[in-house]
Amino acid sequence: MSYLTTYTFAVPKDKDRLRLDKFLSESLNSISRSRIKDLIEDDHVISDGVIVDDPSSKVRVGEIYILKVPDPIPAIPIAQKIVLNIVFEDDDLIVINKSAGMVVHPAAGHIDGTLVNALLGHCGSSLSGIGGVTRPGIVHRLDKGTSGLMIVAKNDISHRHLSQQLENRSLSRRYKALVWDALSPRQGSIEGAIGRNPANRKKMAVVKKGGKSALTHYRTIKLIGTRASLVDCRLSTGRTHQIRVHMSQMGNAIVGDPLYGGGFSRRLKDAPEKPRKMLKELNHQLLHAYFIGFIHPKSRKKMCFRSDISKEFKELIEVFEEF
Repeated sequence: MSYLTTYTFAVPKDKDRLRLDKFLSESLNSISRSRIKDLIEDDHVISDGVIVDDPSSKVRVGEIYILKVPDPIPAIPIAQKIVLNIVFEDDDLIVINKSAGMVVHPAAGHIDGTLVNALLGHCGSSLSGIGGVTRPGIVHRLDKGTSGLMIVAKNDISHRHLSQQLENRSLSRRYKALVWDALSPRQGSIEGAIGRNPANRKKMAVVKKGGKSALTHYRTIKLIGTRASLVDCRLSTGRTHQIRVHMSQMGNAIVGDPLYGGGFSRRLKDAPEKPRKMLKELNHQLLHAYFIGFIHPKSRKKMCFRSDISKEFKELIEVFEEF
């Protein structure tokens, strides 16, 4: 990646214990605090040779922070006519049921065909601009391979209100996951800070230092045959790959997960041909955001939506039930 400018800042006495995003935004008036926050979360801030990706972390006197501002993405997302599964829509927001395999916003390797391109084709210029040029209206994200419900803001007031609910954890999200084996205990909570895996920057991991606090509540819905479990997960925080990382940490990686669910060949070495064939063809994790609840930004009414797992998800459950 090429960088437009690199800035270096030392923390003075009067800035001790400030949030990192606040310190950097006060030190660099030309970039907004929200943009600073995005740059931190996208790994563009370094201190003492280590990437710092938590905007809320506290700075200390004498520390040196290097902020690298990447070159702007030249292409503004184009509107495309892509079919969307719209669960609800009004003048303020849209609730989308995203299919597995759809990327949420343009990025390297995915400049079009994303949810944002589809939303621009559907809504035109009415989407909220807070998320930036490449992420208009996007309040929260789902991984490419994760299906399910997402909220999209159609104006800035709605975006601020929904983002606040996300931050104070009043926006409720629940997921269904098909995981390997039986969880022990069958229900509980997983708490472990999540940060970049030092051995593989493409992966996240539960880390002892430098991560963001993460809390996932889980409940086994039922055992699926002898090799898998259907699990209900509720997020108290929303970290990158949170459920995938936490389930893997438990030893119950999500079936089909290309990053965290390795070893399926070993698990199925004595299984019938059908499940082996289906899993080899599966290129995404069986994780579905089936419930979302929030307060409508204008009416202030509680709204809740549910969506069913996909046909593919159901078929794999049926296959696992047979052995």
